[in-house]
Amino acid sequence: MNVIEIEHLTYSYPGASDSTLKDITVNIEKGDFLAIVGNNGCGKSTFCKTLNGLIPQFISGDFSGTVSVCGLNTAETDVGTLARKAGYVYQDFENQIIRPTVLDDASYACLNYAMKDYKERGMSALEKCGLTGKHNDYIWQLSGGQTHLLALAGVLSLEPEILILDEPIAQLDPGHADRIYNVLRELNEKYGKTIIVIEHHTEYIADYCKHVMLMKDGNIKWVLPTDDALRRVDELQECNIFPPQVTIAAHRMKKSGKMEPDVLLPTTVMEGKDVFALKENTKVKNSVTPSEKTEIAAEFKDISISYRSVKGAPHIVYSDLNLNIYKGEKVALIGGNGAGKSTLMKMMVGLLKPSSGDIFLYGENIREKKPENLSRTISMVYQNPEDMFIKDSIRADISYAMEVRNIKDTEEKTESLLKRFRLTELKERDGRLLSGGQMRRASLAIGIALNPKILLLDEPTANLDIATRKEIMRTLNDLKEITETVIIATHDMQLVCEWADRIIVLSGGKVIADGSRNEIFGNENVVSTSGIRPPEIFEMGQTLDKNSLCYTIDEFLESFEGRRMEDEDIEKIIGKCAG
Repeated sequence: MNVIEIEHLTYSYPGASDSTLKDITVNIEKGDFLAIVGNNGCGKSTFCKTLNGLIPQFISGDFSGTVSVCGLNTAETDVGTLARKAGYVYQDFENQIIRPTVLDDASYACLNYAMKDYKERGMSALEKCGLTGKHNDYIWQLSGGQTHLLALAGVLSLEPEILILDEPIAQLDPGHADRIYNVLRELNEKYGKTIIVIEHHTEYIADYCKHVMLMKDGNIKWVLPTDDALRRVDELQECNIFPPQVTIAAHRMKKSGKMEPDVLLPTTVMEGKDVFALKENTKVKNSVTPSEKTEIAAEFKDISISYRSVKGAPHIVYSDLNLNIYKGEKVALIGGNGAGKSTLMKMMVGLLKPSSGDIFLYGENIREKKPENLSRTISMVYQNPEDMFIKDSIRADISYAMEVRNIKDTEEKTESLLKRFRLTELKERDGRLLSGGQMRRASLAIGIALNPKILLLDEPTANLDIATRKEIMRTLNDLKEITETVIIATHDMQLVCEWADRIIVLSGGKVIADGSRNEIFGNENVVSTSGIRPPEIFEMGQTLDKNSLCYTIDEFLESFEGRRMEDEDIEKIIGKCAG
């Protein structure tokens, strides 16, 4: 039975020269768990907004074709009715949280529909989303993952048949990400909900989803069972999608003749156990060389900071923190949501003041400094790049900081930054209307406009497809020519392992580990305590050999090979992967 039926859907935004969606015809079955994948700008979010009537009822444009959800035409049915059929949790889910307490927010939609049992519906939705016991809490007491689950509960309280989530784990640590997907699995399997996710994390797609829909240039190329979809490595990578690392590793082995051609590519670590083997006399080296510790760029001395709480005692973020960052280092701050990564950065740029202790930048105490007076020493690029845009064009945003400080040759320096970050052709565009990758590049240009000695980046690769992520990686590597010291806060462990020469692990307001990637990810106690998760290829190597420390696919291929198997073993693996 089809719960969604779409015929010849075409849509273009007002003033756009080309259609975002192009003659789409597709059906989605009731009870499916579908992942929609594709490069940034291919039309994924636009497609999903046609399912709850936002397009064309609230977002105008040229719309043709038919979209039927649970038998209702979305262009002719009011969005209030459609919300009870297709619930939507947006990428910026915080904007869906509007009431002060958890139960109040979870039941608010039902109250608006004048449902007499609105509180009971809210409590039921909280229970299904794993938030039992949180109903009397204030929303600001929740972690990032719990807040996302609350947004889901608010949608779920209306008991829709379909749940749509746009990038549900983009800004979450692995523990919270697992929790989100476990809740979605239960809603799918136990309560029969049809789940649709827009997702870049293919390792989660492999573990949880039933089907994958590939979108490219406004079209749907195919809808396939998950394992079949993820094994189309070349096709996915052409569309800027990064298949699971274990799948790519096996694919590369096949291409080089180091794995039997009949063996199906593994899509999970469990499947990989049967197809990989350790090479003889192999020892993986830690290829990242720590930078030489010379001059101290930033010093935290006996820092304590807490947030006032409306309910209960103040929330202590740091207590007596002592930490040095050295000139020339590439530092990654990692840890779970709420570990204090963003707080640490905001203190460095003067947006937050510690309740006690002192912060020094190149030996100068910044306690009495205003943020604007620190901008030539340190700059921060925010997690949401659109927060960096205050003017109506990128050119104006980049030049603004230089103009207000009467810096000479502002126009020339602006043009140079536009060229360096490949933004010249976009310079008159409003930054808020650019693609994800373009916004990231523009926000970096703004961040380094004053040539700061220290650059802080908060989640620089969140919500990006593989091509845009690689572009940002190249940009990060180029920053050494511009700024002395770079610090990133991130959940992207592939970025950490490929880029950082020093990793600082935060948990419970303390530095629980500080060192190279071997010292961090090779320490099981640190990994389990902090809730971090190394890249999948590291886990694959550890599963095969506890002494292996592989952080990239290249390092894995140096140490492992395809198993040499007899025909009956190959048939066994084929059957196991297919099953």
